[in-house]
Amino acid sequence: MNPRILLFLTSAAMLAASGLSGQVTFDRIIAAEKEPQNWLTYSGGVASQRFTKLTQITPENVKNLELQWIYQAKSLEKFEATSLVVDGILYTVQAPNDVIALDAVTGRIYWTYSYSPEPDARPCCGRINRGLAILGDTLFMGTIDAHLIALDAKNGKPLWNTTVASAASGYAITHAPLIVKDKVIVGTAGGEYGIRGFIAAFDIKSGKEAWRFYTVAGPGDPGRNSWAGDSWKTGGGSIWVTGSYDPATNLTYWGVGNPGPDWNGDTRAGDNLYTNSVVALDSDTGKLKWHYQFSPHDEFDYDAVQVPVLADMDWKDRNGQTRPRKLMFWANRNGLFYALDRNTGEFLAGTPFVEVNWMKGFDEKGRPMRIPGKTPTTQGTLIYPGNQGGTNWYSPSFSPGTGLFYIPAWVNYSSIYVKTDDDEYKEGRRYAGGLPRSPVPFARSAQNFRKEQEGYGAVLAIDPRTGEKKWEFKMSDVTDAGILTTASNLLFSGGREGYFFALDARTGAPLWKAAVGGSVASGAMSYAVNGKQFVSVAAGNSLFTFALRQ
Repeated sequence: MNPRILLFLTSAAMLAASGLSGQVTFDRIIAAEKEPQNWLTYSGGVASQRFTKLTQITPENVKNLELQWIYQAKSLEKFEATSLVVDGILYTVQAPNDVIALDAVTGRIYWTYSYSPEPDARPCCGRINRGLAILGDTLFMGTIDAHLIALDAKNGKPLWNTTVASAASGYAITHAPLIVKDKVIVGTAGGEYGIRGFIAAFDIKSGKEAWRFYTVAGPGDPGRNSWAGDSWKTGGGSIWVTGSYDPATNLTYWGVGNPGPDWNGDTRAGDNLYTNSVVALDSDTGKLKWHYQFSPHDEFDYDAVQVPVLADMDWKDRNGQTRPRKLMFWANRNGLFYALDRNTGEFLAGTPFVEVNWMKGFDEKGRPMRIPGKTPTTQGTLIYPGNQGGTNWYSPSFSPGTGLFYIPAWVNYSSIYVKTDDDEYKEGRRYAGGLPRSPVPFARSAQNFRKEQEGYGAVLAIDPRTGEKKWEFKMSDVTDAGILTTASNLLFSGGREGYFFALDARTGAPLWKAAVGGSVASGAMSYAVNGKQFVSVAAGNSLFTFALRQ
């Protein structure tokens, strides 16, 4: 065993953890909605709707939710993982890379697998992990030093450990892997270090790489001419949020991060494909089927790593004809809500959901039309939305019951973008080319000062057919939390205020909240054991699990 890995396990815990009622087959994963008592993937299902069919907790009785148990992590790092639940066993990751198996009813620990990342690991934004994947009785975890590890779900013992990329060069894996058939798919973070990002699939049994797709187009790739000179070699294009999968087309969809250097695009003239894009890949081969670029030649750090949400709905085309469409909904960091045809990548609609001043609309092909002068400068340029975006990595939700799309948003938020000439690439060192600043000192008048102070966090409900905002739940601080919706028309979320709350998904009316003592920086999930529904969320450095008062 690798000497950097410690395994803690008692024989009694091993027996308890072996109680999986059956292996998690891929058929179970793609039909996860048929067993809502479990939470089998990062987003609850391969369509990534973060919607549960469980209905025991309702708008009428949610006020009776009570804390059932707390798991307190031993790490003070950010706790951003969404747990998995399989047949009464909950699996989660405490940062940076410790896997914990717990009794989903009581919180009792069955086993812990502890991994010590290499000293070279340097993820840009915290030593974090967003979750696991499971297939059969094997768990899969990416690590902040860019390894992919397989564990026995019954006891936590390591089965294989594959080095995906070099941590010394800035590569990391921070998202939950995605299972497709006999492969586990991950992508590499590290765009702030001038990496050349990629998505790769690995054999479930052996850990050997099956295919690789580079998210920065290089020699011989379509889109190579979108990078000036050799800028593609350090083009960024990181992956740090889990993608989705459509069994009907066998396509897997992934959002791609920003190009490098972040805030100075002078040395990388062109659109910089496939950064700030969604890519649709054949899951068997990794071949690109289509792409759509949300923010060509991005200089605002508008990573397009948000979760692709898949839905089937009637859609009115531009000619006024209504017909069923296979859709992809996307709340982008650039402040725009999108609807795409997920079979072809056709742009169907794009609507701002927060204030946007960098573009003024779309051309006939769905390309954003930039506003002249809205680029980073040495003096600084005020841009809406700001550097953290109108939303960020935290998961949205789509409810088939209400037909609404829910976005955790930052409203009226801006940054001053400053370009510098510090854009020389050195391996393993940050490669940014500028910095964003708070707009407050930039304000030239009391009126502008007040305006720049109005930014706030919110949950927004959007009609995806029109882009119209149906309601807004305003928070006094920004949000980092994902959203969960239920078939009983509840919505669960949270934020930096330290509250976990429930809203009426139809109206946005607040129904319940609990103080959890720390920022909610994860997505809630729900499961059931023996007919009892639970809702669980990570906040601060603890995992909180609630159920109705008996």
